[in-house]
Amino acid sequence: MGRGALRRPGRATHPGARDRRACGHAPAHEVDLSDIDRWAERRRIAEQGRCERAWSLWGPYLSERQWGTVREDYSADGNAWRSLTHEDARSRAYRWGEDGIAGLSDDHGLLNLSLCLWNGRDRILKERLYGVTNEEGNHGEDVKEVYHYLDAVPSHAYLKYLYKYPHGPFPYDDLRNESWRRRRDEPEYEIEDTGTFDQDRFFAVTVEYAKEDADDIHMTVTAVNRGAETAELHLVPQLWFRNTWGWRDGAIAWKPWLEMGADGRVACNHSRLGSYRLSFDGEPELLFCENETNLRLHGGRPDAPGPFKDGLDAAIVRGDREAVSATKGTKLGLHYRFTLEPGARAVVRLRLYAGTRPRLVDGQGALTRQRVEEADAFYDTLQDGIVCVDRQRIFRQAAAGLIWTKQLYRYDVRTWLMGDPLQPAPPPDRRHGRNAIWKNFAAADVLSMPDAWEYPWFAAWDLAFHCLPLALLDPDFAKSQLLLLTREWYMHPNGQLPAYEWELGDTNPPVHAWATFRVFEIDRDRRGGRGDIAFLEGVFHKLLINFTWWVNRKDADGRNVFQGGFLGLDNVGVFDRSRPPPGFGVVHQADGTAWMAMYALNMMRIALELALHNDVYESTASKFFEHFLGIAEAMTDMGGEGFGLWDEQDAFFYDEVDMPGGVMLPLRVRSMVGLVPLFAVEVIDPKMLQRLPDFARRMNWVLENRPHLAQLVSRWDEGGAGDRKLLSLLRGHRMKALLKRMLDEAEFLSDYGIRSLSKAHKDAPFHLEAFGASFSVRYDPADSTSNMFGGNSNWRGPVWMPMNYLIVEALRRFHTYYGDDFLVEYPTGSGQERTLEAIADALEDRLIALFTKGEDGRRPFFGTANRSHADKDEDEALLFHEFFDGDTGRGLGASHQTGWTALILNLLHHKARR
Repeated sequence: MGRGALRRPGRATHPGARDRRACGHAPAHEVDLSDIDRWAERRRIAEQGRCERAWSLWGPYLSERQWGTVREDYSADGNAWRSLTHEDARSRAYRWGEDGIAGLSDDHGLLNLSLCLWNGRDRILKERLYGVTNEEGNHGEDVKEVYHYLDAVPSHAYLKYLYKYPHGPFPYDDLRNESWRRRRDEPEYEIEDTGTFDQDRFFAVTVEYAKEDADDIHMTVTAVNRGAETAELHLVPQLWFRNTWGWRDGAIAWKPWLEMGADGRVACNHSRLGSYRLSFDGEPELLFCENETNLRLHGGRPDAPGPFKDGLDAAIVRGDREAVSATKGTKLGLHYRFTLEPGARAVVRLRLYAGTRPRLVDGQGALTRQRVEEADAFYDTLQDGIVCVDRQRIFRQAAAGLIWTKQLYRYDVRTWLMGDPLQPAPPPDRRHGRNAIWKNFAAADVLSMPDAWEYPWFAAWDLAFHCLPLALLDPDFAKSQLLLLTREWYMHPNGQLPAYEWELGDTNPPVHAWATFRVFEIDRDRRGGRGDIAFLEGVFHKLLINFTWWVNRKDADGRNVFQGGFLGLDNVGVFDRSRPPPGFGVVHQADGTAWMAMYALNMMRIALELALHNDVYESTASKFFEHFLGIAEAMTDMGGEGFGLWDEQDAFFYDEVDMPGGVMLPLRVRSMVGLVPLFAVEVIDPKMLQRLPDFARRMNWVLENRPHLAQLVSRWDEGGAGDRKLLSLLRGHRMKALLKRMLDEAEFLSDYGIRSLSKAHKDAPFHLEAFGASFSVRYDPADSTSNMFGGNSNWRGPVWMPMNYLIVEALRRFHTYYGDDFLVEYPTGSGQERTLEAIADALEDRLIALFTKGEDGRRPFFGTANRSHADKDEDEALLFHEFFDGDTGRGLGASHQTGWTALILNLLHHKARR
C-alpha cells in the first residue's frame, strides 16, 4: 500500500448514513467518524506488512477443536475421531496445539487465552465447543453449538464473538444419540431441536478483544441472561501454556509457569515468549493446575501426583479443591460467580500485556469503543459503493469469519511418525501408513483454515480461494499464504502441493496459479497500479515444479488427458474416481483435463506479466501456450483415436473410462465436472502482444504451422472486442450449447446459483451396470445420501460458492472478447437473451441473495431452522456455510466455513464498483 493511501480525508460518517433505498434496511445505529483516526487500521496493516510492528503476534489463532484431528492421532488403526475424543480432551494434554472458546494466542501457540463457562447444572465445565464425530453424525462431523463471529479487523486490534450458553444441562447425550440414530436422508439434529433454548433459557455471552498495542490485549466478557428466570452463571477466563515440555528430553528445564504476584497480577514467564502479566477486575478465585495428562485416568497410575489439565473442571464442577493450586501452575482459571436476574448482565475485564510494568483494566471500555470506531472506519472505506446496509452487514461479518478462522497449524510429520522420546512409541505400521512419504512436511504457521471446528486444518484449494477475499482485507497476508504452501516444508520434493492432513498426497484442483494472479491483480489495484512482481515471480518458480509434477504423474497415457481422482468434488461421480472399482480402466477426467488447461493458461498469463519486466519469460509463456493447445486437442480427440470428452449429442463434457478391449465408456452424468471446461479461458489484449513481440512471433508460428490446433481456439484470427484474442476450450457453438444446459432452471440454474449436479437426474438418475455391480447417481439438493466419502461430502446438487465464483468470472472473461453482440438465452426457455456480462451479473445477484433478507424478512441460508432464541440484535448474526441447498438455498455442511464462502466479499465488492 502506497503512502499516499494513508492521507486523512475530510469528515465522513458510518456507512449506515448513506442512501439506504437500495435495500430498505436501516442500521441499528449511526456513528460519527469525523473525530477518529480513519486510517488507524490500515496503518496497522501497513506496519505489519513492513515488519515495523508485530500486530499479528497475537490473533484468534486458537483452534476450536484440536481433538479428533490427525495430528493428535497416535492409534494403531488410524481412527483420529476415536484416538482422542471430546471426552478425553479435558484430561489429556495435546501434542500439537490447543483449543478453546473465543480464544486468542500468540503466533506460536505458546500462551493461550479463552473463555470457559459453567451454569451450575452441566456435568462438565464448558471449555470447548461440542459436536458429533464423522461416525456419529448422520451427515458426518457437525458442531452442535450456537456461536457467531460478529466482528474483526485484520490486525486483530478488535475482535468480537458471540456464544449462546443454555441455562440447563448441555444436551451432550441427546445430541450424540439422536444424530447417530438418524438416517442420511433425514435432517441433522441441532441443539435448537433439543428444546434447550426454548423460552430464551440461555445466556448471550460476547467476548471482545481490543489491542492497546501489538502485545497489550484487553479482553471483555459480557454475559446477559435472556431468559425469564434468574439463573446461575460461572465465567472462567482461562490462561495457559501449551505443553512443550513433556515430549523431549531436557525440555522440562525450560518449562514455563504462571504465578500470582504480590502486586495482585499474574506473572506469565516463558523462555521463548518472554514475560507477560495478566491484570483483571473484581476478586475472582484463582485456580492453578498443570497442562498435563491426568495419568490417573489415562496412564494407569492411580497414585500419580496432580494437579492435571482437568483440575479446573474437578474444582469447579465437583468441588475437588485438591485438584488445583492457589499459587502456581501452567494453566489458570479465573473463577467468577454470578446470579443473574432476567435481562441482567455480568461483565468481566482482563488485560494481558508484555513486560512487568503494572497496568490496570481501567479505561478498557473507552479503548474498546475506540477500536470499534476504527473498525467502522476501516470497513467504511472497503464498502465504498455498497449502499445497502444489509449488504454491508453481510460483507463485514463474512470478513469477521474469515479473520476468526485464521489458525495456528502445527504438524511435523517426521516427528509424528516416529514418536516422541518421552512418550510410548507409535505402532510400527504407522511408518508406512498415512502421510508416510511426507516427512518433509513440518508446519508451524498461521494459516487460513476452512473452518475452526469442522475443518481445523488447511486444505490447499480451499486456501487458494480464501486468498481472494483476504486480499481485499490484508493483501500482504493473502500473498504470504500463497507463498507458504510452495515452501519446502510444505511442498513435496517431487513438486506436489499438500492437500490436507487426512491425506497430504491427495490431489486438489490446481487453482494456486489462478489465485496467485488474482491476488496480484487485487493487490496491484490497492497499490495504485504497482504490482508486486517479486511475489508473483516467487510463486511462479515453485509452480513450474508443480506443473511438471502434474504432467508427469497425472497423465497416465501421455495423451494430455488428466486424472486426479475425486479432485475435491467428492461424490459427484458414479464411483470414487481415486479408487475405480475392479475391472475399470483409466478414468479420463473432463474436469481434471480442464483444470490443467486452466492451469496452463494461468501460468501463461503470469509469465506474460513477468515478461513485461524480464523478456526471458516470453519463451516460458510460449511453452504454456503450446501446452494449452495440446490439452485442447486431447479433449476433442484423445491421441487421434476418435475419442473425446465432448459429447456432441448431449452437448456436454463427460468423464470417459478406458475399458478393457479398447472400449471407451462415457459416464453421462451432467455435473459440475462438465462445467469446469468453462474456467479455461484467457483473453489477450493486443497491447500485450505489441509489448512482447517474441511471444507474438512464437504464437503466430504455432497457429500458422499447426492449423488443426489453431482451430481449437475460438476464432483466433478474428479479433474480438478491441481486437482481443481468445484462448478457450469452448468455441462459440459449444459454449452456447453448454450454457443452454447450465442456465436451464430444470437442470443447473437454481434461485441461488449453479447447482453441482443437474436437477434432471432427480427423476432420471444415471445408472451403470458393469462387472456384476450397479452404480447410480441421483440429484440430492441438500445433504448427501451416499456414504462414498463419508457423510459430510456432497456434490450431487447443492450450490458451492467457489465453483459459482469461477463460473461468474469465466463469463466476464468471455464477455471481454465477445462483447455485447454475443447473446445467450437466460434463463433457458425464457425467450430473453442477455450478454454474458449481464448473465454474470444475474448469477452474482442469485448468490448474494443467499444471505440477504427476502420479502418475508428471512435469509434463505437460515432455511426453516428453529431460531426462537434469536432476539432483535442477535437475529443479525449470520453464518456462512460450506454449501447450500440447490432448491431452497438453505445453508449446509460446515456452518462456519467462511473460508471459501467468504468469496461473497469479492462479489459484493465487484457489485459496488460497478
